[in-house]
Order: sequence, then C-alpha cells, then structure tokens
Amino acid sequence: MIISLVVQLVAVTAQLAGVSASPGAAGLAFLFAVLGPCALIAARRFPGPAVVAVAVVSVADLLVDPSIFASYASVLFAACLAVVRGAGVWAVASVVVGWVVAFVSSALAGVGWDPVPAVLLTAGIIISLGFGSSIRARRERFAALRSMQTRRRMDAAQQERVRIARELHDVLAHSLSSINVQAGVGLHLLESQPEKAGEALASIKASSKQALDEVRDVLGILRGDAGDSGDAPLVPEADLESLPRLVENIRASGVDVELDSHVGSAPSAAAQLALYRIAQESLTNIVRHSSATKARVELRSTDDDIVLRVSDNGKGVADDVESVAGKGLLGMRERAELLGGHLEAVTLSPQGFAVTATIPRSTRASTNGSR
Repeated sequence: MIISLVVQLVAVTAQLAGVSASPGAAGLAFLFAVLGPCALIAARRFPGPAVVAVAVVSVADLLVDPSIFASYASVLFAACLAVVRGAGVWAVASVVVGWVVAFVSSALAGVGWDPVPAVLLTAGIIISLGFGSSIRARRERFAALRSMQTRRRMDAAQQERVRIARELHDVLAHSLSSINVQAGVGLHLLESQPEKAGEALASIKASSKQALDEVRDVLGILRGDAGDSGDAPLVPEADLESLPRLVENIRASGVDVELDSHVGSAPSAAAQLALYRIAQESLTNIVRHSSATKARVELRSTDDDIVLRVSDNGKGVADDVESVAGKGLLGMRERAELLGGHLEAVTLSPQGFAVTATIPRSTRASTNGSR
C-alpha cells in the first residue's frame, strides 16, 4: 500500500510539473493517486472487493483525464494480491471489465489514448497476474508438503501406538489368563490339597513377575528409556526357543499341549518374535474361550517361510470367524502381514479351531512387529 502510494504520488507530481493543469484537475489527480492505495488496505481480508474498488478508481482516473494517469500502480498490486489470496476470478474479471468499460467510454466520449501507457499497463497487469499465480502455486506446494509431513508424523505415531498396544495385549492377556486359571486351581485345592495350592500360588507369582517385567520393558520402549540409556531390556526378547516354556505354562492351566517343532536354521529375530506372540495369543485364546482339553503347536520350515499352526479340540467358532474376530486375532494377523506373511483362522470339523501363520524367514516388509 505504501509503495503504491509513493509511486503514484511521484508519478502524478512529475506529470503535473510538465503540463499546465487547472487546480481542479490537479486535485482530482492527487485524489485518484491516494484512493487507489487506500483501497489496498482491505486487500488482506477482502481481496476480491479491493481489486474491484481499485479497478473502478483507475477507470475513473482514465476517463477524467487520460493525460495524467495516477492510480495504475495500485491496479498491479491489487491484481497480484487478489490472485495470491485466492481471488483470481475477481482479479481477472475486474481487469477485463475495467478495460472494456474504459475502451467503450473513451470511444463514445471521443477521448484518445496514448498507446505507450496503455501497452505498458496491459503488460504490467499480465505480469502481475502471472507473478501472483506463481506465488500462490508455491504456497500451495509448501502447504501440501507440510500437510504430507504432518500426516507422516501422525501415521508413524499411530503405528507406534498400535505396536505398543499389540505388545501389551499379548503380554497381559496371556499372563492374566494364566494367573486367573492358577488362582481358580489354588482356591479349589486350598483345603483338600494344600501342597497343590502352594504350587498354584508359586506359579501365579512367577507369571505375575514375568508379566510385570515385560510390561515395564514395553513401557520403557514407549518412553524411549531403552534407546536413550542403552540399558538391556528387563526380559530377553521372545523367540522360538521360548516356546517350550510357553507350552509348560499352558499345560499348568489344564490344557494338554503338544509341541512339534521342526525348524532348521533360525529365522530373523522379528520373525521369531512374531511367531512366538502368535503362538502365545492362540494358546491364551484356547485357555480362555475354547473349553479344549488338548492343543497342538506345530512348526514347519520351507525354503523361504516358517509355518506355525496352533490347533485345539475345543468348541471352535459357530459363526463366521471374521464376524467374531476380536483384537487378539486382529493383532496376530497384523503381526504376520507386517512381516510380509499371512494368517488364517478356521473352525475344524467336527470340532476344534486352528490358526495357521506363514511368515518369511528374512522379513521383506515393515518390521514394526518387533520391539
């Protein structure tokens, strides 16, 4: 606004110094020189109406005295600002309508135009519109980049939250189910077989301590403590060598579990953790929901994949598996898919349920499933 005002006042003063103009004509010239920049004050909040107002002032200045042009600089600023602020249609319409009105009115009034200022003004308006368009396009690109970066940060945070929730679910669901079963056994045998009740209490203590250690480990990773301090995790990373201990814990809950493992060379750490967690969640579901008496955990290896199958002789699922799938089954499927594998859950005939996970030995997809 200030630049436009200074330019127009200097231009009017220079033109008036070279011609003999009446006080009224000089006063109108200075008035138009001030009105155009004043209209730019509203360009920040109302860019469309502002460019219309400046165009009206410019046309009026042209028709009153074509020999002294004052408010043309404000037209360039108004057109550029309107395009930058998203009022490009207003800017183009105002300029076009202003030119038509000025041309037709001048022709009807017999007013002649100096071709040089007309050509310069036209070129200036076109350049202003193009410059404003380039600035707006650059701002939109920057806004798109910022939005993309924000989405990426949010997606990364969401993935981390899902990963932590999955770990906590797997740890707590298994441990609490084991504690619940052992507590029931202990209460049942408290008076008739105190020694068995003592064993159940010892099992509860061991399970609760392991659960607390694993939860602290997961929460430490969530806070970033482990990465910042360089300390080792509170518990060893779960792997396929931990499966026998997991099977023994489930047997203590009253389910006869058979482990059949035939795996050659060990797969990647991420694959081992995923396989362990899937087996853990499957066995926990058997204890909690299936009313099964027997279960079987099978591990087979191929050239590229490790196949885990956990089955039981329980009641299975009467409805469609996907329609009743909870967070546990969803978490198992996510673990497999994050590592480039897949998971299937089916009801067996005449009874029972089976979960089969196939995971590549060396993970070729995201490894967010590992801690």
